[in-house]
Amino acid sequence: MQSKGVVRFFFIALTVVCLYQFALVIPTNNIENQAKRYADQMSASEPNVGWRTHYSEYLDSLSTETVFSIPLIKKFTYADLKKSQLAMGLDLKGGMNVLLQVDLRDFIKNLAGNTPDPVLAKALDKATERQKTEQADYITLFAQAWQEEGGGKPLASLFARNESLKGQINFDSPNADVVRTLRTLANSTVDETFKRLKQRIDKLGVVQPNVSLDAARDLILVELPGIDNPERARTMLQRSAKLEFWDTYRISDEGISQGLMGADQKLKALLAGDTTVLQPQMVKDTSYVFPNGADGQPDTTQPKEMRITERPLDPTQQAGGPLLSLLTVNGQGGSALIGYADKNKMRVINEYLARPEIKVLFPADLEFRWSQKPVEDDGIEGNTMIGKYELYAIKKVRNSDLAPLDGSVVTNASEQPDPTSGEVTVSLSMNNDGAKIWADLTKKAADNGNREIAIVLDDEVVSAPRVINPITGGNSSITGNFSVDEAKDLSSILQVGKLPAGTRIVQESQVGPSLGADNINRSLFTMILSVLFLCVFMVAYYNRGGWVSVIALLANIFFLLGTLASLGTVLTLPGIAGIVLTLASAVDANVIIYERIREEIRGGLSMGKAVEVGFGRALPAILDANITTLLTAVVLIYFGLGPIKGFGTVLTVGVLTSLFTAVLVGRYITEWWLERGKTLSYSFPWSENWLVGFHYDWIGKRKYALCFLHCNHR
Repeated sequence: MQSKGVVRFFFIALTVVCLYQFALVIPTNNIENQAKRYADQMSASEPNVGWRTHYSEYLDSLSTETVFSIPLIKKFTYADLKKSQLAMGLDLKGGMNVLLQVDLRDFIKNLAGNTPDPVLAKALDKATERQKTEQADYITLFAQAWQEEGGGKPLASLFARNESLKGQINFDSPNADVVRTLRTLANSTVDETFKRLKQRIDKLGVVQPNVSLDAARDLILVELPGIDNPERARTMLQRSAKLEFWDTYRISDEGISQGLMGADQKLKALLAGDTTVLQPQMVKDTSYVFPNGADGQPDTTQPKEMRITERPLDPTQQAGGPLLSLLTVNGQGGSALIGYADKNKMRVINEYLARPEIKVLFPADLEFRWSQKPVEDDGIEGNTMIGKYELYAIKKVRNSDLAPLDGSVVTNASEQPDPTSGEVTVSLSMNNDGAKIWADLTKKAADNGNREIAIVLDDEVVSAPRVINPITGGNSSITGNFSVDEAKDLSSILQVGKLPAGTRIVQESQVGPSLGADNINRSLFTMILSVLFLCVFMVAYYNRGGWVSVIALLANIFFLLGTLASLGTVLTLPGIAGIVLTLASAVDANVIIYERIREEIRGGLSMGKAVEVGFGRALPAILDANITTLLTAVVLIYFGLGPIKGFGTVLTVGVLTSLFTAVLVGRYITEWWLERGKTLSYSFPWSENWLVGFHYDWIGKRKYALCFLHCNHR
């Protein structure tokens, strides 16, 4: 065979990658076993709290902790380990399956200025009803319904007055252009809704959720394995995005630093059983200064005097308390950033800060908010805050939970480079009402020491830019050391705040964990039984050639499962059916190859030549069959959702691994086997159905008879 070195290289490379994937199963199982033991113990002491809650709590506490490492290669958190595993679908693990429809009805009404036009209401009603039975997207259905109900009135009349659509839709725009613009905006909104939904699901404490988008039909499929609170999941999945702009506190503001230190000391006492109110710990500062002269200014002609003052201990220097042992306080006073913490510490910190006896230590209008994303690598060597989340303190309007400004006023947002500095910025425009509020908000922030304004989405801070000058006219630019992708994401978020799209559940099902465990046992038994039957058949029918096919078949399973784990595939019952089908296809390829070798031997070719010609002439038939299967699998992946898409993915990977193992690896093993024993003379029929070849082993210096192929001589 030509290019044996290439086959050997890919075989070794795939083996190493798959072994790496499978090796990570061991530490993952160890951690999950520890979590089970912890949940058992806690459930016995706290029977009112569910077992699953304790189990998830333990795993979440390790989500950012290094639990396993490969020296000189990589360190793994539990989250990293779990992402490397082959995930189980709901039918194998149990949980909740939800099909969400991105509701574009309100999206269209928003763009139309919430006009009470009865024709618009009828068109939306008709489009909503048709969406239940038709495959077309909602924008197309709405356009068709408007054409039927509008009496010839152009679509542009609904949207031309919208400030955010200026330059895209005017009163003269034809219906086709309006529909195209609406579809583009809807796609952006659906995509951003999908991204936000994935981030929300992380808060549910679900292990390996599966979230997929069918953009053509504005559908989102969500699978939540092991979910123990379906009602909370429904609420979380259907909540609309909430974009807000808030004033902020700084760590240097009065009452913030002292509040953190006092909270730390009070918590330390409370957790130790001391319920007395502790006073902030004071430290003495010694300084030497010139005494003041008659004019009130320091007199440098006089000797310096020693002065001793008392001040609260800086929380960055305070240690030992439960709060500051989890929260790293920001040491730079001129920033809205309060501190940093690991993801698995955030829940405990929130519980501490929410306690009534702790809240009274801070200003009444203060509320803490975490950043949406952790600190990223900034290239500065030794930065210990990378991967930690940032804590901010927003300043609420007294006697109100509403933000001074929300996303409904944003008319446009886009990313662009600053012409002077070249820094990537996010530009946004607001309507007249929003421009007035924004001008007041930014003027107040600029006059008060160029303070930051927090941009908050779903109660998470996505950015906290500093205000240099008051911004009037409603047009502003947000900076924050953004990369191009980050700026695009933020502009999309601002757009979603302007054009909210809710979600509604159109289909829901739940699978119990006991049924999932039963499915796993039955599926594994079926797969193992099918593999045994195939191996027995190949060995019984083809003897030594059958052993080659068995080796290739086991290598196929090994590579298939390792590749699926690397791709993050969710394995379902249809996926297991795809694995079994793949094994059958691999055996079929071996049958074609060995039958072709039989024909060549019956035609008078030697064993080595028959193998070479047989593999070569069998290849076109094998490729034809597998390419047809591959095309079918691609169609299933493109049009399918959930288990159907998973089946297509397994089938695609299986076809590729089958071709590699049956055609290339199988031939490599066969030729290696033949080279171990060189044929000296001839082969002849030993009986009616068996062909025996005499071989001479040049290494062992001995003769032996090799029964290689089972034939049908007439």
